[in-house]
Amino acid sequence: QVQLVESGGGLVQPRGSLRLSCAVSGGIASIYLMGWYRQAPGKQRELVATITSGGYTNYGDSVRGRFTISRDNARNTVYLEMSGLKPEDTAVYYCNANSPGWGRPFGYWGQGTQVTVSS
Repeated sequence: QVQLVESGGGLVQPRGSLRLSCAVSGGIASIYLMGWYRQAPGKQRELVATITSGGYTNYGDSVRGRFTISRDNARNTVYLEMSGLKPEDTAVYYCNANSPGWGRPFGYWGQGTQVTVSS
């Protein structure tokens, strides 16, 4: 049973920083693509950032330059360093993992962690 467990969400003031972590368990030897998505109330889920096993990264336009994604392949863990946070970054952040051989178009998802940016 593949499980993704996120941690690190919470309440932060505008212009503050926060670090999210997501650990994947379930006997998986390697993961090609890991990433973060977010969903704010009343909005569709959107891309935050993804990273391949080789370290290639992709960011959503609204976070590029403020957020940094990284991963530890040995631990099957992905991180999201968020800085310069804005109220519009408030959302539930979901971790995602996927590999071509899994046969799952959307991979596996975590349960989500709430990030609230407010003074």
